[in-house]
Amino acid sequence: MTAPADIRFPHLGITIEHLRNSVSIFGFRIAFYGIIIGIGMIAGILVAQSDAKRRGQDPELYLDFAIFAIIFAIIGARAYYVIFDWDNYKDDLIQIFNIRAGGLAIYGGVIGGVLTLIWFVKTRKLSFFSMADTACLGLITGQIIGRWGNFFNCEAFGGYTDGLLAMRIRREIVNVNMISRELLDHLIVEDGVEYIQVHPTFFYESMWNLGVLIFMLWFRKKKRFDGQVFLIYLLGYGLGRTWIEGLRTDQLKFFATDVPVSQALSMVLVILAVLALIIGGRRARLAEGG
Repeated sequence: MTAPADIRFPHLGITIEHLRNSVSIFGFRIAFYGIIIGIGMIAGILVAQSDAKRRGQDPELYLDFAIFAIIFAIIGARAYYVIFDWDNYKDDLIQIFNIRAGGLAIYGGVIGGVLTLIWFVKTRKLSFFSMADTACLGLITGQIIGRWGNFFNCEAFGGYTDGLLAMRIRREIVNVNMISRELLDHLIVEDGVEYIQVHPTFFYESMWNLGVLIFMLWFRKKKRFDGQVFLIYLLGYGLGRTWIEGLRTDQLKFFATDVPVSQALSMVLVILAVLALIIGGRRARLAEGG
């Protein structure tokens, strides 16, 4: 009897018999999640440096910034996750520092990166919005790649679907806290093996972000004021995350409420970005004498 497959995309005819989530080097386990995040960081730096060259800036400036930003983005990502999942850490505080067990939130990383940039430009006497326009290209590149780490961890998926992209995951390899009542109600059994069938929201977000990046790369030559590309990033990512977060089964909630914190934050960022783009556009027209 053959071993049950770990992952299936039943409507696409794709089957992954055994999904490995780590590699062992000299007896030390390295998670693919960490490897993929690392690749995303390197790719993001390269994209930002390439844009810096295009703009006549010093590419090394963005490497200097990235060294600090990566550190504080990880701290921010962990802090955001722990704060909004406090019940799982309050009785075992040492687990706060155990990031190998998972628990990083992208929005916390974005907040950490933005705060780092504010500090960085102040110490270097540079323009925040000018640097943000280039840095956000690297940021969203890292997000596009980094989301695939969730695939190898079998996490960041949505509720039940039988759509074209439906992903079927062997129940045994999934964290029980991520399996909703809806998924259990639609449990699928094949040859005695239980599967959940879900929206692959990690894939949705990765592809959405790729579309946002392509638009940003096209638009950057047309921008009328510093900060415009950064605001488009906030608007584009916020719109996608508002939709995708609503599908997920592992949402972080506001304290003692049923409100998904990342979905609410996305909505706020979309509104603020739209207002800032309108105001910035009007100021640019006035400056141009329009």
